[in-house]
Amino acid sequence: MSFLDSAPRNADGSKRKIDIVDQTLRDGPQSWWGMRLRKDMGLPMASELDRTGFHTIDLAGSSIFEVLVRHCKEDPWEQLISLSKSMPETTVRAGTRSNGIVTFGLTADSVMDLWVQRLSAHGVGSFWIYDGLFNIDKIGRLVKTVQAEGGQALPCILYADTPYHTDEYYAARTRELVATGADGIELEDAAGLLTPERTRSLIAAIKGAAGNLPVEVHFHSNNALAPLNYLEAVLAGADRVHTASRPLAAGVSLPSTENTVANLRYAGFDVDLDESRFAAVEQHLLRVAEYEDLPVGQPAEYSLFQYRHQLPGGMAGTFKAQLRDRGMEDRFEEVLDEMSRVREELGYPVMATPFSQLVGTQAVLNVVTGSRYSVVPDEVMIYSQGFYGKPVAPMDPNVYDTIMSSPKAKSYENWEPPQPSLGDLRKKFGESISDDELLLRLLVPENDIDVMRATPQRNRDFAPTSKQMKYIRELVETSVGAYLHIEAEDFSLTLEGDHR
Repeated sequence: MSFLDSAPRNADGSKRKIDIVDQTLRDGPQSWWGMRLRKDMGLPMASELDRTGFHTIDLAGSSIFEVLVRHCKEDPWEQLISLSKSMPETTVRAGTRSNGIVTFGLTADSVMDLWVQRLSAHGVGSFWIYDGLFNIDKIGRLVKTVQAEGGQALPCILYADTPYHTDEYYAARTRELVATGADGIELEDAAGLLTPERTRSLIAAIKGAAGNLPVEVHFHSNNALAPLNYLEAVLAGADRVHTASRPLAAGVSLPSTENTVANLRYAGFDVDLDESRFAAVEQHLLRVAEYEDLPVGQPAEYSLFQYRHQLPGGMAGTFKAQLRDRGMEDRFEEVLDEMSRVREELGYPVMATPFSQLVGTQAVLNVVTGSRYSVVPDEVMIYSQGFYGKPVAPMDPNVYDTIMSSPKAKSYENWEPPQPSLGDLRKKFGESISDDELLLRLLVPENDIDVMRATPQRNRDFAPTSKQMKYIRELVETSVGAYLHIEAEDFSLTLEGDHR
């Protein structure tokens, strides 16, 4: 099929408009730089992004807070405030699980509400809310919390390639999400598993169930099919697509803004972006990558291997590195096979946070111990009791019995996730603690925060190398260089996997 000029026209004969959601500040660096985009890296291009004409600019997630504190020694609230204020013309977005922002566990409703409220207070006007097991009551409650703060709430459907995640299943879940009063629906393919044929049928099913709500697509390029799938998606009725500037696009990230806009226009769609601003952002990111010794986006090749493990983003590489550190790299294939088996036994959870971590950890434990399910993390016990939600398929009864046979597992039979009030939580840190500081202390280990606060300004006594001086001169000569803050701290990259 040729996509040239294939776009359907509006009733008046005009071209159908496709909006773009920018991921240059959030999922692009999350995918390629392990979420380590410091404030001084983002501010120089914020103004350019703001004036490009994006529908929304995605900016924050709870795991980014921990990475900024632990690895960048930077206050994430300061970064959020600085970047959102630098983009007054564009709606800024943040993401959250429906029932958790702290590690991979479950978070009290009071904390979830405060998270939304404080992000909103600092300029966030749009939220994507995801839950791999579709706890509609939790999603619906957060939708109302977001809207009470004046924001837009878009529940996110996470794609999985299993016998149970059919088009009919996703259409039914879409109807449930619409009933929450949501402002739109997002479909995310974090592992790059969709094929063009499945994209066509799935978007048609979701769009049909979504009624008049806009449908966004957020597809990663792990398997090189995302650019093609975007065209299939918009032809099937999708209204918005997610992209990133070229240096942070492709491969484990999303399709590039540059290529996506060109493809959409060639296909006959209207895309109202100022493409003259693309180059400044791209050149800034290339300079940052050179200066910080960071990778830039590289296209992936199509590989059937992706369907074997279904891991999102760079998580396959993370697992391999972890096994290498333990002298077990030669057992990588064995762990992947065990992951597939564990996932089936646990009822085919979507391989996204927290379930990709639960499945992966259990698989490693099964391989390392040589005795399957002899060691089970608490989170897997809690999952087995249904506290994360109801799996799409029943758990293997023998595996369930094995997991629940331990005394620790039995202790969860009558357990209920704690629901402390904010007042109760303040008692731990002091009644005078601010809302922002309370959330930070709940999200990040106290020692990491204390180390971050004790770290002196990184530009103090900085003697730049000739390479760094070249980078600095180039920046200050450009229109985006006015925001430059020189960084002296060395940068080391460790991909953290799929923390959403």
